[in-house]
Amino acid sequence: MDEAEQKIELRPLQLTDGYELYEMLQAIGPGENGFVNSAYGMRRGQFRSFLRQHWNISQGIGLQPQYVQQTIYWLYVNGKAVGYGKLRHRLNEALLERGGHIGYVIRLDERGKGYGTLILRELVREAARLGLTEVLLTVDKDNIRSRKVIEGNGGTLRELKDGICKYWIPIGSDLDV
Repeated sequence: MDEAEQKIELRPLQLTDGYELYEMLQAIGPGENGFVNSAYGMRRGQFRSFLRQHWNISQGIGLQPQYVQQTIYWLYVNGKAVGYGKLRHRLNEALLERGGHIGYVIRLDERGKGYGTLILRELVREAARLGLTEVLLTVDKDNIRSRKVIEGNGGTLRELKDGICKYWIPIGSDLDV
């Protein structure tokens, strides 16, 4: 099924999100290649607290000094949650070195279907809505798949340091936001 035949939705985290997202977060695992899935291993009963904590972060409520405002987005394809992304509204010194504006992950059983490209494209659109003019993504130099996804979305490698690639994606006015 090509993209035109699929129903693609990028939804921001909501306090009312259902337990299918909890199940997806457990299926994704603890994270890899620098992406951290802080929900992995939590008990089902802790999920509402996780949602509240991350909703507060998205609103800038109660942020610790080392954190920045960040919104979590869920990627749904034909009604199934297949991955999620984090969009940081601004960068601090630590995120300039590792983390960047955007991080994303696709569940293992849904990889290789182009969903990484989809979620990154949609997260860049969300960044445009925030008024950002370019976004930084950091990726391990050996993560060839993610590097290709970033480059396919207009990313330019500006720095390679200590095994970390820093890609910048310009956000043009031609985006349909």
